[in-house]
Amino acid sequence: MTAMVPSILPPLLLIGPLAVALFLLTLPWFRESLPEAFATDTGSVTLLERIHLGSIGYVFLLSIAALIQVLSNGAISAFGDWLFVDALGAVFMMLIGVVGLMTGLYSIAYIRHDLESGAIDAGKVRIYYGFFSLFLFTMLLAVTANNIIMMWAAIEATTLGSAFLVGLYGQKSSLEAAWKYVIICTVGVAFGLYGTVLVFSNAADVLADPHQAVLWTALVGHAAELDPMLVKLAFVFALIGFGTKAGIFPMHAWLPDAHSEAPSPVSGLLSGVLLKCALLIVIRFYVITVGTVGTGFPQMLLLTLGLLSVGVSSLLFFVQQDLKRKLAYSSIENVGLIIVALGVGGPLGIAAALLHAINHSVTKALFFCSAGNVLMKYGTRDLRAVKGVLRVAPATGLLMMGCALALAGFPPFNIFVSEFMVFMAGLNEGYGWIMALCALFLCITIAGLVKIVADSVLGKSPETMPKGDVGWKALAPLGVLAVLVLTLGFAVPQPLSTLVQQATAVVMNGDSRPVVAAPWQSNDGQTYDTARAGGQLVTGSLSQTEISK
Repeated sequence: MTAMVPSILPPLLLIGPLAVALFLLTLPWFRESLPEAFATDTGSVTLLERIHLGSIGYVFLLSIAALIQVLSNGAISAFGDWLFVDALGAVFMMLIGVVGLMTGLYSIAYIRHDLESGAIDAGKVRIYYGFFSLFLFTMLLAVTANNIIMMWAAIEATTLGSAFLVGLYGQKSSLEAAWKYVIICTVGVAFGLYGTVLVFSNAADVLADPHQAVLWTALVGHAAELDPMLVKLAFVFALIGFGTKAGIFPMHAWLPDAHSEAPSPVSGLLSGVLLKCALLIVIRFYVITVGTVGTGFPQMLLLTLGLLSVGVSSLLFFVQQDLKRKLAYSSIENVGLIIVALGVGGPLGIAAALLHAINHSVTKALFFCSAGNVLMKYGTRDLRAVKGVLRVAPATGLLMMGCALALAGFPPFNIFVSEFMVFMAGLNEGYGWIMALCALFLCITIAGLVKIVADSVLGKSPETMPKGDVGWKALAPLGVLAVLVLTLGFAVPQPLSTLVQQATAVVMNGDSRPVVAAPWQSNDGQTYDTARAGGQLVTGSLSQTEISK
């Protein structure tokens, strides 16, 4: 592994949202302890919104600063390498910063609407913003942890950070969804603990310094010395455990309920970021497993579960009438496609998986927030009652139409680029029949998305529905996300291209195949081939078309 540069940024990144969460959640005497100007509900909510803005802005700025440092100097670490951000972790850290900022901004208008409509009171506003920051902290801890025990604890903690958000409204359906989420994920992630302990106990017997057995960087460096049978068993447990949190079939049962019952900005955060954080831990264990037993075993498992996730979710997606539940099944499908790309392997497959994770995060956050606008306007998520959105709320209608076309994989939207890369990788690696099945299932999803556009966006609006959009505060964050969706569809920016290239090299570190070509543009404008030869990462000039363009 590349030498790590000590940095204060990882702990600073964690301290901010944790401090805000503790401040808000440990002050039940909130209003009595504040100046008289904030004693009213309106004043206290305004103060909560300002604290919330400070929290999400802090996370965004520090995550970007850490990302720049990783791109400039390589992997950074802190606290004796217990905290660690390499290019792979930086991809997911960036997603938390960007999607957290946009959904956090959208939360202000959305929660204000819920407060004014009586769906929640001022006390629940404090709970919402407190747990929002706690949720960001737990996800950041998961992506910055180098200690594999801490990785498991952080993923487990994300359940605590988000379960109260899922059950925020206190209705029977939302409380049932929250309990289902807690029980299934807690039991599922326990399997991840079994896999983690197996790897640790094996490494403690192998490494000269047993204290290093908890560090992922040390495990990757000594992966070839681990027991193959134990590592295979550990990967199965890790895939089941962390795959439960990622929403991989058949461990996905919690996801449609939680995503549909949570406030819409939380749904965007769950789908856009939480699922990807769990996928990151699966990828971390995948790298160790490949370094020990090669690519055959882990890729077979990934291809199987990924294809099942795509197939089952596409069928369930088509028959849903609840808009947010429909989007939840779409999340399972796209996670399945990412898993398929990882299973295909090779630099192109891994790069496609990482790029699709980025593209799906941005697009799905936009779509869930657009669904929140529909819910605010129509008062329902039932697509049979949501008609003529483009006529009733033109800006929201345009955003919904764009989201549907983007998720369907139409150009010039970003999903098209990464899905095209997934299929190219699959065909290059000889998985034509798997790609054909994926294409068939995606056609079913496309039909469902086109139906949303035809019936709900372009259909005839109810005569009693007043015209007018939801307000600029609820539209501005969505506009930013829409620009990102279009921008990533036209061209992958150079810093992002470099980041994905470096993250791909991190994952390929465990791949022992002598030469696997995948063109990717470098900083100097040339095209390079990231490959493994004799246990070392090497580059060589290629003349193929630049993937990043």
